[in-house]
Amino acid sequence: MERYEILQDIGAGNFAVTKLVREKCSGELYCIKLIERGKKIDENVQREIMNHRSLKHPNIVEFKKVLLTPTHLGIVMEYAAGGELYERICKAGKFSEDEARFFFQQLISGLTYCHKMHICHRDLKLENSLLDGGTTPRVKICDFGYSKSLLQSQPKSVVGTPNYIAPEVLSRKKYDGKISDVWSCGVTLFVMIFGAYPFEDPQDPLNFTKTIRRILSVHYSIPQNIGVSGECRHLFSKIFVANPEQRITIPEIKSHPWFVKNLPMEMMEGGSWESNAVNNPSQSVEEVQSIIQQARRPLKVPTVSRHLTGSSMALDEADVGGPETNGDCVR
Repeated sequence: MERYEILQDIGAGNFAVTKLVREKCSGELYCIKLIERGKKIDENVQREIMNHRSLKHPNIVEFKKVLLTPTHLGIVMEYAAGGELYERICKAGKFSEDEARFFFQQLISGLTYCHKMHICHRDLKLENSLLDGGTTPRVKICDFGYSKSLLQSQPKSVVGTPNYIAPEVLSRKKYDGKISDVWSCGVTLFVMIFGAYPFEDPQDPLNFTKTIRRILSVHYSIPQNIGVSGECRHLFSKIFVANPEQRITIPEIKSHPWFVKNLPMEMMEGGSWESNAVNNPSQSVEEVQSIIQQARRPLKVPTVSRHLTGSSMALDEADVGGPETNGDCVR
């Protein structure tokens, strides 16, 4: 019995496609990220899965399970119906300071939890901040492909998206992933308020070499044609600091006068979103690791699969582990 009905494609990249699906037995919507089996299932994919599966917070897309098709590894996740925050800002041009603060508060809430769980994201950006589709949109951090568990070692890889990357990440030396995440949050906030990247050369925005130089020298300016409060300017001046040891921290951001204005009760210290909860997906760590290892084996079938076309995906044919062995729905 086919468990999922494919509704539409909702994303595609160099290594994966993401599809919106409906679980037939429950009618619930999920998204499934599909990565071709074989050499594409590398350490980054394993890290993404293992880090993401441990997280459970209102501002993080919830991990559900992993599964196998004959040709792909699938990561089943919560569906965020509101799309990317990037799309919302593209339509609006820019947000008011109050609206930007509303989304920024949620981003910091989710990131606080990640850091409590000893995980730095390392690729925070508008495209990796989804919305749940509610009338009062809830931010959902996604894509943990570059994430790093701080329990293992300090990061030193140059990863991330050029416009959002912190100066110390470019040094190719060990850096504090939590503090580099702060810089990326600052870039996200800047774009929401001003509709432009802070370190792009306005005359040559696609020249990433110039962007990198401006990041290293912390060369940015507040647009004069857009009114912004002094408290907001002050926050930017504390985030965009080249020396990570002198940069504002997440706890300090959470007590900053600009941040605490209109802060929802659930995000306050001791509020319901101030959680140390651990996600308990249906599959054990051992089951997930076993599925990943199976997915690493070279394919013996054509890479273009019928399982990625049409209106349904026959995941049950090669699905392993999890609750579907007894016909239950994913939870």
